[in-house]
Amino acid sequence: MRTTLDLPEDLLSEAMKAAHINTKTKVIITALEELVRKSKISELKQYKGKIDVDIDLDTVRGRQCRY
Repeated sequence: MRTTLDLPEDLLSEAMKAAHINTKTKVIITALEELVRKSKISELKQYKGKIDVDIDLDTVRGRQCRY
């Protein structure tokens, strides 16, 4: 979808340098994806300590007990 945006050039340049991205389109897409990802993580945090999950992380991760 094509959209015309009025963005501060210095902010866009700084974001491109920080993310090591060469195109304006890609840096905006990356920023939007990151915003959505952080929002989803924030929503998941409300369940912290409220769900009882009976799993052994060492088994799931393929680790063996050393002792």
